[in-house]
Amino acid sequence: MHNFSEKVSLIWQVADLLRGPYRPNQYGKVILPLTVLRRLDCVLEPTREKVRAKAEDLKRKGTPIKNLEPVLNRAAMPPEWPKDRPFPLHNTSKFDFRSLAGDPNNIAKNLTHYIKCFSSKAREIIEYFGFAEHIEKLEKANRLYLIVSKFATIDLHPGTVTNVEMGYIFEELIRKFSEAANETAGDHFTPREVIRLMVDLLFTGDGAELGKRGIVKTIFDPACGTGGMLSVAEEYVAGLYPDARLEVFGQDYNPESYAICGSDMLIKGQNIDHIKFGDSFTEDGFPSERYDYMLANPPFGVEWKPEEDEIRKEHETLKMSGRFGAGLPRINDGSLLFLQHMISKMKPTKDGGTRVGIVFNGSPLFTGDAGSGESEIRRWIIENDWLEAIVALPDELFYNTGIYTYVWIVSNRKEPRRRGKIQLINAVSFAQKMRKSLGKKRQEIGDGRDGKPDHVGAITRLYGEMPEGEHSKVFDNADFGYRKITVERPLRFRFAVTPEGIAALRASSAFARLAELDDPAPKKRGRKAKNAPAAPDKAAAGTPGPNAAGDAIVAVLEGLPAGQVWMDRAVFLADLEAAFDAADARLAAPVRKAIVAALGRRDENAAICVDEDGNPEPDPELRDNENVPLKEDILVYFDREVKPHVPDAWISTDEKYRDKKDGKVGIIGYELPVTRHFYVYQPPRPLDAIESEITGLEQNIMRMLAEVTK
Repeated sequence: MHNFSEKVSLIWQVADLLRGPYRPNQYGKVILPLTVLRRLDCVLEPTREKVRAKAEDLKRKGTPIKNLEPVLNRAAMPPEWPKDRPFPLHNTSKFDFRSLAGDPNNIAKNLTHYIKCFSSKAREIIEYFGFAEHIEKLEKANRLYLIVSKFATIDLHPGTVTNVEMGYIFEELIRKFSEAANETAGDHFTPREVIRLMVDLLFTGDGAELGKRGIVKTIFDPACGTGGMLSVAEEYVAGLYPDARLEVFGQDYNPESYAICGSDMLIKGQNIDHIKFGDSFTEDGFPSERYDYMLANPPFGVEWKPEEDEIRKEHETLKMSGRFGAGLPRINDGSLLFLQHMISKMKPTKDGGTRVGIVFNGSPLFTGDAGSGESEIRRWIIENDWLEAIVALPDELFYNTGIYTYVWIVSNRKEPRRRGKIQLINAVSFAQKMRKSLGKKRQEIGDGRDGKPDHVGAITRLYGEMPEGEHSKVFDNADFGYRKITVERPLRFRFAVTPEGIAALRASSAFARLAELDDPAPKKRGRKAKNAPAAPDKAAAGTPGPNAAGDAIVAVLEGLPAGQVWMDRAVFLADLEAAFDAADARLAAPVRKAIVAALGRRDENAAICVDEDGNPEPDPELRDNENVPLKEDILVYFDREVKPHVPDAWISTDEKYRDKKDGKVGIIGYELPVTRHFYVYQPPRPLDAIESEITGLEQNIMRMLAEVTK
């Protein structure tokens, strides 16, 4: 790996030449595409003259072949290229980087021509860098020739810089440019040691299958960025199983990342049509493909508002036949949408099935109550027995965030010992501090290389062996499920006629409507007609006050026994009806309701309010919920945990509190509280130790104050 850091240093020195016309946060827009172009230039060097001769020969002979690209690609194939893989690249230009550097007066025109002479797929990838606009800017700033001539001296030939080293060069450059711009390098790629861990977990137990001669497997990353995960996976399989072949697929919506990933795959001989540009949610680049393996590090906590309309449409119209049928998470975090998208691309079990590795923050583990989109997605995954394991990683591993992260392993081909089970691995202590921080990355997982501890191996063994212990626990699927039951308590009201209650009654909407009925002026919409008679003045006409009907009702209420308190709503309503009958007044239902609301007060000593059938009425303000573990009977749980504290409570059987799928009382929910299962109680320090420490601090403060006031 000696070429890696050396080449990065050389390229970084070239970037310094951009100072002036470009700010540091813009360097990457020039250096990254030029690095790719120089790499392609070096790859094509051995066969460059052969391709030019072939192109001129075909042009001179006037061949009837319409698509010359396959012919020219074959001519461009380097001698060391595997014969069973089609070479995807050629360039018919008379220029290369050395000849470009030999003509300073026409550098812009010649470089543009050189780029246009690449094969169509290579040209398309390069265009995603948006480099054409920078050629003119560099030329005007007298920097273009200087930069190109410097790149011409950097040897990026595959014989000097391997594909793996080239991937490291790309990623290190991106990280450096992002840091210079104070941006988030983690948006572009995942730390290599995290990828190695995920790849090891993904392929664990598959050695016999991958060791078969001529076996071909596929892997997909729907948020592939610069292709780091795909590269490490390919490197892993090639290193351990040389007779196997891993076909990689990826998609990303960042143009620059897509261009780097596409360039990398182009150079490695992967099918460049397997790398797509676009939003995975709205532009699924591989709608009919199914894969053996999948990996992803989707953006953490990114809202999916821009894609909301299309995602909701698919969710509502296609339901479970679409990708997002299980549920929709909150709009501000689309992480679980990525997982659903990946699950939709799992191979059927009869065809070998699929294993998925995806890294999340803590939110997808527990966010969302029973019945919410997140909970329903977790339920769908767990009840289908797809979740194999969750690995809790150390904090400060990623470049753009210091939070704890979690790797989910999801599969529809669980081995027998894992069926119906979920393994939790606590690997938060499996890391070491870095000598120098990289953004927010202050820790790294050792992989046994360069004298570092083998954390990756230790975590992988925990996953493979499934032990029960300090760092690994195995649970039944049902251990993570619960029924959310609604606990009701009876409504209890006392009543009394008080000035405050009368004031509240007068302010109610029911009384306002009574005032409108008293008003003889017609309430018509539209503008007042010309010459319409003015509304009569009530006082002048000798009519009753502004709310005669309301005043009559208040008079009846004030006629009730002074100071009496009714502790039973039924008795109060009976006395109320009797009082209105005696006054020969009508008590409309809306008014009765307003009186009850205005004069009633909750009182735990009052009698229980019942409905027409004699059943207790629930008090909405006392309504509560209990999460009953799925393995427990809700009645047994209720009698043990609730009844002793609130003897008058009951479980609501209302339809809205029943599960939509099984129709039973209580809505089923799932959460994965990883931290809780590994929590170890730490008793507080003795009080005398705390007191002694406080005393010592006080003495230090007094000593320092004394020194200041001398």
